[in-house]
Amino acid sequence: MSGLPAGVMREATIDVGAIEHNVRQLRRLVGVEVLAVVKADGYGHGAARSAAAALAGGASRLGVADVAEALALRGAGIDAPILAWLHAPGATFGEAVERGIELGVSSLEQLNAVAAAATGERPAIVHLKLETGLGRNGISPGADRIVFAEAARLERLGRIRVIGIFSHLSNASADADRTALARFEAGVAAATASGLSPRLRHIAATHAAIDLPETRLNCVRIGIGVYGLSPFAGRSSADLGLRPAMTLRASVAAVRRVAAGQGVSYGYDYTTDRETTLALVPLGYADGVPRQASGIGPVRIGGQGFHVAGRIAMDQFVVDVGDAEVSVGDEATLFGDPTLGAPGATAWADAAGTINYEIVTRIGARVPRRQVSS
Repeated sequence: MSGLPAGVMREATIDVGAIEHNVRQLRRLVGVEVLAVVKADGYGHGAARSAAAALAGGASRLGVADVAEALALRGAGIDAPILAWLHAPGATFGEAVERGIELGVSSLEQLNAVAAAATGERPAIVHLKLETGLGRNGISPGADRIVFAEAARLERLGRIRVIGIFSHLSNASADADRTALARFEAGVAAATASGLSPRLRHIAATHAAIDLPETRLNCVRIGIGVYGLSPFAGRSSADLGLRPAMTLRASVAAVRRVAAGQGVSYGYDYTTDRETTLALVPLGYADGVPRQASGIGPVRIGGQGFHVAGRIAMDQFVVDVGDAEVSVGDEATLFGDPTLGAPGATAWADAAGTINYEIVTRIGARVPRRQVSS
């Protein structure tokens, strides 16, 4: 009953057809330009493959956290516009400007550093980021007029080209997001008054892009939705018309029949209460399986649902399968598409007290990714 290739102990399959579908679905919904976020190695799915699938689905540009991620995409042959917005203190931007990477700027210091990297033939392409209440990076309201004026001067000199202005929402509530939007619009007006004319205005990520239409403006940044996961506690991927792209599974490595009273894994947090069968699954917290989900995390083996028995170890965990017929080599699925019978990443997030974003992003490099398309 194993769907894993021969000799494979564990793997994550990445359905690029699902990524393409998700972007196309969200593009139809929002009706504006889509920037697909592929930071953190495409939320664990692989940045280059995710980028290619997102572009095929209708995204017109890509977003990453830092310049190194953007340059890696260029090295993989991705030539679409890429925005990088998180920079180290004292960073220099020469290679980014040379490779046409669009740069998010959150301060006067960053603006000057970006402009210094420009050449007469190639101005730096800039998106100005405004702080609108999230308390993270972004140009503060007290400094924005100075930055706008300097950006306009540098643009006249041909050192930079400001093509975007953006911010980020908290998703604390619709009212909180509307307040942030009003601050953002005031910032855009001030930028325009300073002589700037950024074509792109973006503040909404997946949550607001779906649920708060007024935040869509003329561009949205879609992150978790690209990978088919829902940002909402009360709505599933299927409710949103999305398909989870990652399936995490392993081959059962050992099976043993034990008597009642058998302790399982470290600390004997779990002890069998009857004669039963234990199945060993070779995935652990070194692979990104959250130890916090010990005793709770759902697993599907042979078409039946079970839960982790005892503590998740670094490389493995145990499942009590009772009297079910389970053999070495059978497929154990931790998460995938619930409409196909698998547990969802959200179920693992609930078990670990976290969010589905973290579940997929934390899957480690020891787990091979295999690309499929449906």
